[in-house]
Amino acid sequence: MDRLGVLQIDSVNVFARSHYMPLFSRLGAYDPALFDRVFHSRTTHYVEYMAHEATFIPIEDWPLWRFRMEDFRARWSGPDSWMSTNERTLRWVQDELRARGPLRPSDLRDDARRERGTWWDWDDVKLALEHLWRTGDVAISGRKGFERSYALAENVIPDAILSQHVSRDESIRELTRRAARSSGVATQSDLADYHRIRDRGAVSQSVADLVDAGELVPVTVRGWERGGQAIPTWRHREAVLPRRIDAAALLTPFDPVVWFRDRAQRAFGLDYRIEIYVPAEKRRYGYYSLPVLVGDRIVARVDLKADRATSTLQVQSAWWEPQADPAVDTERIAGELALAASWQGLEHISVSGWGTAADALHAALSARADASVQRHVHSREGAVRLEGAV
Repeated sequence: MDRLGVLQIDSVNVFARSHYMPLFSRLGAYDPALFDRVFHSRTTHYVEYMAHEATFIPIEDWPLWRFRMEDFRARWSGPDSWMSTNERTLRWVQDELRARGPLRPSDLRDDARRERGTWWDWDDVKLALEHLWRTGDVAISGRKGFERSYALAENVIPDAILSQHVSRDESIRELTRRAARSSGVATQSDLADYHRIRDRGAVSQSVADLVDAGELVPVTVRGWERGGQAIPTWRHREAVLPRRIDAAALLTPFDPVVWFRDRAQRAFGLDYRIEIYVPAEKRRYGYYSLPVLVGDRIVARVDLKADRATSTLQVQSAWWEPQADPAVDTERIAGELALAASWQGLEHISVSGWGTAADALHAALSARADASVQRHVHSREGAVRLEGAV
């Protein structure tokens, strides 16, 4: 987390929820219960906020996000805004949290008028909690399953942290510094996107300040061009060129390595879109395909599903990327799939026939002694097992 800075949260749970994945990609098969104790406990060192999208952040970073909280408040302060027209609901929710302590939305809904809203079809109580969270009046105190518990910020954030004031300029400069450290080498767009900072002028000034301080060094990256001109790029002074890169990892789409589409295209030649919202018959790669890293190349993408009922990791599709070397990469990917099945407590692996990498992965997994491999036919519409265990 010191290196990542933020950990994006996502509800999709086809294989594993996205926020569990970056640590698996880096550390291997850790115990997910440890994650829950560290990130979901009320005594945690981490708290949730909109630091990219919804993310876990170190609790001591809360003051860094005051500028974003103030931006939300200013955006919603108009006479016709939701917060202005629902002041009674907001006051009632805050009074309930003050009197009763941390509460889940379901704890409040039974007591509130059940008027349906138009935003994601949440009721007014849920909307009030979300607005108050974004403005910093309320904080997330923990989760039960995936449902959040909310509390007044002063009941979650220690007084010494809550009372700190960090100016907007200081916050954006510090966040730009952290984005550069986490990225190693980055363009201004990369640095801005890491924490979703829309004020590009402030990011540009932060970059200039960090260059003057010797923390960022201007560099040129071969191939990073626009209109025939090199894109201005900077290297963090602590970034070094490793002697070799021998990593292999399954990446969630919300991993910082690939979460900014422009950077993924520049750095890896990866043209990536999530196909969750694409109709099944129009999907090219699968519902929730994961990029696969081998060395410093994105070599494939695999669409995974954990079938708990049959204790099977389903590889619903598998595709080679242009930078792949199948003769070298197949075994590395097979090893990661076997590790992923073990991490999720799944006893079997099934591989579909959909995708350019499917046959090679089926053969490699079948040859391994640590996996029971099944073959199934999978199309955009669904999957049907074809053979028994191999």
